[in-house]
Formats: sequence, structure tokens, C-alpha cells
Amino acid sequence: MLSPFLAFLLTVAILCRIAVSQYSSDQCSWRGSGLTHEGHARDVEQVYLRCSQGVLEWLYPTGAIIVNLRPNTESAVAASRLSVCIKPSSESSGTNLYLDKAGKLRLLVRDEEQAAARVHCFGIQQGALFVEAVLHQDISRRITAFQYELVPDLPGSNSLSAPCQPCTDAEVLLAVCTSDFVAEGSIVGVQEEVEEERSSVTVSLTRLHRQKTRVFVSGGGRAKRWTGRVKMPRQCGVKPGEAQGEGEFLFTGAVRFGEAWLGCAPRYKDFLRAYKKAEILGTNPCHVDTD
Repeated sequence: MLSPFLAFLLTVAILCRIAVSQYSSDQCSWRGSGLTHEGHARDVEQVYLRCSQGVLEWLYPTGAIIVNLRPNTESAVAASRLSVCIKPSSESSGTNLYLDKAGKLRLLVRDEEQAAARVHCFGIQQGALFVEAVLHQDISRRITAFQYELVPDLPGSNSLSAPCQPCTDAEVLLAVCTSDFVAEGSIVGVQEEVEEERSSVTVSLTRLHRQKTRVFVSGGGRAKRWTGRVKMPRQCGVKPGEAQGEGEFLFTGAVRFGEAWLGCAPRYKDFLRAYKKAEILGTNPCHVDTD
């Protein structure tokens, strides 16, 4: 016969196992069902993910879930400099997405906006992701699904707080060291992507210092050049034709869901001036080959 203490531990273990079995999850992705909330529509479930990227899928959403996203790192300083980017599936529906900061909610994406599959980013310190089910008569076809990525909070990268802000010299030099891509080149075209509320900038590169993934491709030939597209919010004001033929730029930025997003992009001569000055003062955060 089990002692009262052992019986208590066994009961707790069984209950914990039942709670875990209701949802399938790992450190990177989560898949759950709102049917476990049946009869408890006001339930709020906590979800913890510890990866740089992954997928969340919530079938038949009822109640709400709070998604806590953190990198798999022990450095609190490094974590505080990250942004979270989410991209809903084009078939995602059934919930509104909020940012939850100390119990205060700020709307991020409405239910009807998720089908546009746009990328939404926010600083990791702005709060957890609060996913609240919208009441529907029929939830059988409602599935909320999105990809997420944790990306460095790069200087000049577009965010909800301050998109399109000019970069200081210090921010430019830091962006060169921390960006997913760094390249020299010129703008050859700008295309407005109205439905996505962004601009797609076609660039021709004379020098590719670094790229995290293959977002720029070589055109071959003796005079080796690379081409590709970088994205930016429409409110940044880059118009077709206006930015073409204006000389060389230094392009930096982040890669999000396989697309290059522009961060700091000074004229190359301005970057070179700032770099040479910092080199004399010994304040450059990293070395760049400018020869």
C-alpha cells in the first residue's frame, strides 16, 4: 500500500502527463487543439518556445493562448536585442493576435488580416504574443497557423516602433558587423507591392561582403556582379525612378522568411567617411575590407 506522500506524487505525475498529452509541442514548434478548452472557452494556455524559428498551429481555436518566444541562449543581453517576426498562413483564421505586456494588450493582427500572409515584426521586449479565439458558430474549419523567426534587432531595420528611421554613423558601422547581408551596389528599379504594403527594390551589386542565405545571385561574366531584391515598407517613400542612378550605396539588413529586408543603407561614400574616421579613433566594432 502506498504512503499518502507517494500517492500524492503519483497523482501529480498522472495529471501532468494528461496535461502534456493534450498538446504536442517541442522547443521550436507547437501544435494544439482548442477542443481541449471545450466547456472552458475562457481558458488561457501558456506556450513556451525556445528556438530561432518554428511554426505554431492551433486547430479549432477557443479561449486563448499566450506564446512566449525566447532564443535558446543564456545571454539576457543578446535576447533583449532580438525582434520577433511572424508570417501567418494564407489560410489562417479564427483568432486576433495581440502583444501582451504586463497584462496590457495591443492589437497586432486582426482575424480577417491574416489571410494576406504579411510579415509582422515586434521587439521581443514588447511582450508575449496573445492569441485570442474569435467567437464563431462553426469552429470546425478554423485553424490559426503562422511561422515565426527571431532576428537580430538591427539598426535601421523596419519595425513596428520606428520604421524607416535614418541611421547614425554608429548604427551604420554596427549594422555592417551584425546584418544578415552587407553589399555595395546601386538601385536599378523599385516596384510597389500594394497589397503587401511594401516596396520591392531591385539592386545591382558590385561587391558582396556577406549574405546569410542566397538572396543575391551572381550574374556571371568577367565583371562579376550580383542581383537581387530587398524589401522595405511603402511608407519609407522610395519611388520608382527617383532612387535610380544616384550612385553607390551600402546595403545592410535582415533575411526574414527567405526575403531580404533593408536596414541601414547609406551612400557608400558616407559609409567610407564614417568608417575611416572610426578607424583612426579605434572605435570600429569590426573590420571591413574597403580596398
